[in-house]
Amino acid sequence: MTKSIQSFPRRVAVLGSSGSIGRNALEVIAGSKGLLVPVLLSVHTQTDVLAEQIRQMALRGITAEMQTGKNVSAVLPRWLVVTGENADRDVLKGLPKDVEVLYGQEALCELVRRPEIDTVLSGIVGSAGLTSTWAAIEAGKTVALANKEALVMGGQLLTNLAKQTGGQLIPVDSEHSALMQALRSKTLADNTQDNIAQDAVERIILTASGGPFRTWTLEALRNVTVKDALKHPVWKMGRKITVDSATLMNKALEIIEARWLFDIPAKQIDIVIHPQSLIHSMVEFTDGSVIAQVSKPDMRLPIQTALTFPYRFPSPALKMDWTFTQTLDFYPPDLKRFPAIPLGWDVAERGGSAGAVVNAANETAVNAFLAERLPFDKIVSLCKTVLESHNYEPSPTLERLLQLDAWARTETEKVICGTT
Repeated sequence: MTKSIQSFPRRVAVLGSSGSIGRNALEVIAGSKGLLVPVLLSVHTQTDVLAEQIRQMALRGITAEMQTGKNVSAVLPRWLVVTGENADRDVLKGLPKDVEVLYGQEALCELVRRPEIDTVLSGIVGSAGLTSTWAAIEAGKTVALANKEALVMGGQLLTNLAKQTGGQLIPVDSEHSALMQALRSKTLADNTQDNIAQDAVERIILTASGGPFRTWTLEALRNVTVKDALKHPVWKMGRKITVDSATLMNKALEIIEARWLFDIPAKQIDIVIHPQSLIHSMVEFTDGSVIAQVSKPDMRLPIQTALTFPYRFPSPALKMDWTFTQTLDFYPPDLKRFPAIPLGWDVAERGGSAGAVVNAANETAVNAFLAERLPFDKIVSLCKTVLESHNYEPSPTLERLLQLDAWARTETEKVICGTT
């Protein structure tokens, strides 16, 4: 994170604006009082959501114009991008003439490189977000990264690219945002060299709510329904990440993400179950001190932290209420009940092609579970099977990672068809 600090206002591209992260990001931008300006929004197929977002922005702009005389077009994004081939394009007809609509992944990758964009919020779910994230980092942009799969697949490549281009990867995941903030406490002195400060870290600790099945038996897990898995006790998220939270595969992916984002060995990354989800992660230092980041479970806070880094401003996020008695509980994870965690340590240790294969296998397996084609308790074991069946490559290129992603999806589907 050596890039010079951007001034305000910051011009933001929101990739995946129809998703949970994207919608929360637009709330943060709308409440920023002009510190953050949306210049590009993208969706895959949900053009109806995109059109409504533009209408809401226009209404806010009209209100602002009536109150201040500000031009309505100044609050609207310059570009909209739709990447899905089957999206309903007619929905976007009749938008303000100042908003340009483009189509396809290539258009998105080209636009995120434009000098009119300062920060790219990568909120596209799954491996689909890798190429646009890559394009932004290649152009030296600051990327507010909510797409953990990009680092899971190509963490070493992306972090090396950022060093070469001066791009920045700022985490949006609440756990990694917490770690980023806590790690800034790693030395009590100013201007301490990074290598000295890095030696001060004993381990980083990712917290997990435990999901809806924290206390379920192995036998009960065999009968989990889609409805059961989508009932997360704390967070409101999309279907895929909610299932990941139920299997704890999200923690496996976060272990891999943390390994590359903070350049820390897998053996120094731990997991602790914290059902209240108030402590989002912790850093333990060699002297025994533990620094934790505490806040209500509200994604608007880590999103704003990433978009305004390293500055802090008033936020629309929920605030802690310290006027009533609260308890904080911590439990070690049950690795037999949730084998995704040791799988995450293994993949983080291996690096290379392992992350791309496991990520693709997991996305395919989760989709099969949601379609009721695969039992819940087979998701993680299937990912491990596909990982062990691939020819490991220690230093794959981006092109090779995308090829392995496609291979792992096909292989996973073959196994699913053979077991159903």
